[in-house]
Amino acid sequence: MNSRKIFKLGIVFVLTASFLFPLKSLADWAYAFVVWDDYVYVITTEQVNEVVKKVGHVTKYSDREGTYSGNFSNAYPKGTKYYSIQGISTDEAIAILKDDGTFIKATRDGEYAGDKYGIDNLSSPFFIGLFLIALFIAFISINFSRKGGRDEKINRSIYDTVHRFVSGMFGRK
Repeated sequence: MNSRKIFKLGIVFVLTASFLFPLKSLADWAYAFVVWDDYVYVITTEQVNEVVKKVGHVTKYSDREGTYSGNFSNAYPKGTKYYSIQGISTDEAIAILKDDGTFIKATRDGEYAGDKYGIDNLSSPFFIGLFLIALFIAFISINFSRKGGRDEKINRSIYDTVHRFVSGMFGRK
């Protein structure tokens, strides 16, 4: 394989990997919600009159769809407080303190899966894509290191660098 062909193949591979494993979606959220204790609570229009105690607060605000961790919201700013509701379990609903001092009900919709695929998880699409790219580079490097010729020292250096990188990803020396 000549270097131009490999370069073009590498570009196609990187572009394909970036489409298959995007880090962030560009779509807007489908509905207003908050995340608390790894669960999604959908914002309703129902007012709440009696709250018991503060259970949490918004730690991150984002109006763009993506993968976030912590207690975040796509509707309320950082610092907005969550409260438990008198007579209702937090497994069912929580109250959100609005800017005007009133409380609004948010009903639990299910477990939030976004953080499961965050950058901290090695099985996330990000790390799978990174691994595939490293594997591709290693394949190309091995192919070059076996051919010999005037660029053998450069090819061997590339091979060694990729080998150290891939080995470092998995804690092997």
